[in-house]
Amino acid sequence: MDFAGLLRAIDWKFLEDSLTRLLAVLLCLTVHETSHGLAACALGDPTARDRQRLSLNPFRHIDWLGLAMMLVVGFGWAKPVPVDPRYFKKPKQGMALTALAGPVSNFLLALAAVFLSREIYLRFPYRQGGELMFEFLLYTLAPLSIGLGIFNLLPIPPLDGSKVLGAFLPDRVYFGLMRYERYGMFLLLALSWFGVTGGLIRGAIWEVYRFFFELFF
Repeated sequence: MDFAGLLRAIDWKFLEDSLTRLLAVLLCLTVHETSHGLAACALGDPTARDRQRLSLNPFRHIDWLGLAMMLVVGFGWAKPVPVDPRYFKKPKQGMALTALAGPVSNFLLALAAVFLSREIYLRFPYRQGGELMFEFLLYTLAPLSIGLGIFNLLPIPPLDGSKVLGAFLPDRVYFGLMRYERYGMFLLLALSWFGVTGGLIRGAIWEVYRFFFELFF
């Protein structure tokens, strides 16, 4: 097969869709982690800023396994932003607010994507080329970002939901829960492997996405 034949054999639509999904995933993860760092910095913790994690450069935030999970099953994680709760006036509450900033940023990102897709739909009735590609990116981005936000709200260490839950628990219970943080990811991988969380999260994604959609359409 010559070079021209090789080019004709490439599934360009699949390649374009895959690259669009990768871009959406990187944007979701980058916004999520940067928001953690910004929240911590606003509460008095400069650790993320000092370690250059207040950045929209996705390569500062990538965890390759979490990225692969996000691409394959629709939810995953990035490299955790370093946070030192000793800087917070109220450590548990500070950790909860810092943790909550990530999922909230994902819901806001999804909301913005739905709004922009509406604007493109109304303003460009004869969409083509770049407009169609950008619209497809937005439609890919919204459910992925919602999924990342919902997944991270699960109250399983080390996910953000466990930190949010911790603000309402007695110190003894909270620090006891955090002792198992290192094992939480293995539990999450097992739950994902056996499909325990997938159906529940997909249903929640659809409900949130439909709510956002109905706000603008």
